Amino acid sequence: MVETTTGTNRSGGTPYSDYLDADTHPVRDILRVDAPMTPGPTTMPAEIYYAREVHEQEIENIWKKTWQLACHEDEIRNVGDYAVYDIASLSFIIARTGEDEIKAFHNACLHRGRKLCDHDGKSARAFRCPFHGWSWKIDGTLSEIPAQWDFPTVDAKKYSLPAVKVGRWGGFVFINPDENAEPLSDYLGNLSDHFTLLPFERRYKAAHVAKVLRCNWKVAQEAFMEAYHVIATHPTILDFLGDVNSKYDVFGNYSRAISPQEVESPHIRPYRPDADAREYTRWKHPITGLLYERAGDDLVHVTDKDGAVSKFHADGSWIEGPLTHADPNMCNWIGGKLLPDSEHLPLTRTREPGPGETKRAIAAAARREELRPLLGDDTARISDAELIDAIFFSVFPNISPWGSFNPIFYRFRPHGDNPEECVHECWFMVPSPDGEDRPDPAPVHWLGADADYTDAPELGLLAKVFNQDVHNMPKVQEGLKAMKNKEVIFANYQETKIRHFYKLYKEKMGMA
Repeated sequence: MVETTTGTNRSGGTPYSDYLDADTHPVRDILRVDAPMTPGPTTMPAEIYYAREVHEQEIENIWKKTWQLACHEDEIRNVGDYAVYDIASLSFIIARTGEDEIKAFHNACLHRGRKLCDHDGKSARAFRCPFHGWSWKIDGTLSEIPAQWDFPTVDAKKYSLPAVKVGRWGGFVFINPDENAEPLSDYLGNLSDHFTLLPFERRYKAAHVAKVLRCNWKVAQEAFMEAYHVIATHPTILDFLGDVNSKYDVFGNYSRAISPQEVESPHIRPYRPDADAREYTRWKHPITGLLYERAGDDLVHVTDKDGAVSKFHADGSWIEGPLTHADPNMCNWIGGKLLPDSEHLPLTRTREPGPGETKRAIAAAARREELRPLLGDDTARISDAELIDAIFFSVFPNISPWGSFNPIFYRFRPHGDNPEECVHECWFMVPSPDGEDRPDPAPVHWLGADADYTDAPELGLLAKVFNQDVHNMPKVQEGLKAMKNKEVIFANYQETKIRHFYKLYKEKMGMA
């Protein structure tokens, strides 16, 4: 492994600004903005990831008092359509009450507390409690009480469904139960400025996968907030992702990371893949040089430099052979469950550049042509960086839209009222052609805690990447409770987004 101590507060690799300077097309100023967080590592008590009392405090101080994404407008397209948004022990109804009016209410009957709606619905005229039949109009006003004569103290005006604040951004519907909350536009600040080339209003939800994970929602979210984990968790992308070259910035209630694509990680020397490499079943490790090859479901052969073969399970556990340790994330990639029809796929990478070319420019040109039917001649004003680089945002507390032309969009939530489980959601927000209405949003594809991400083939390559991430998360959850010093620490720069999250988190939780 290379690229360790540099004697500076940044990686010894190429600064991201150098890639922008070498771009073949004009670069928007917003990509060049440098807004680093004040230096200094952050430590947090390990109990925030598992303690019931912390979970309860988060409900009171975050989920009841912060703007959070509840649904997409297209999921409640017609008057009477509604979505149910659950977060921890809380539940809300988000309803289309007029052609351009959306309201949200606490999802509980004011009689005995039964949830009014168990799931999303269409064309409702009222919300009727399944227990005793109390009913409210879709605008929240009380409509009917069976045997109303028996409730002489119930005043219809006082028994409207308690409303929560609603805000809209990019076709998404946000709610905030705090009636004194600042407007959503103030909360998000200039976030829209990053998405002017392809605003979310021009996109639709082409896929929606939600998976239950056996870890706290913050453990899961943090795994997607930095590129520092790539060297150990994702060795199969080190040959085309400049993980340590990433740029991190903070802006108000959100942060940004940009990782350059089509450059080798500074952690590896010039990498030459195995001549017979296959995308999911045969790989030479870019750091150790060991050859990993699929030998059946849950079985991996690892060949050392002397040609000796050792056998491992897909979780990295040793079976036999002179090598007794293997990279568990590489074993997962090679020996784990496969996407349909992917066993023999060749390794796909950008071709080697000719004189005067770079891989970045080659990949960007190909992406530019893919977008030409959508954007026409406007593709000429799009930089290579915005076409190929991993630009990903984290908006406090729990969403991560990816930038420019990347369709990925994440949301993280506690799984019900359990502080040690969460739901990771991945949406693909794909552009709609000019002049056409957005297609209907994809339904949620739920995956249980024991399911594999490849059970959702609509994720494509991401399914295998997610499997590597999730291999770590339950073990992180267990390890946090086993720590002797009961404290975690985050890197000064590479974990900027996590440090920024905890700056806002401590303010909300009264920990500052």
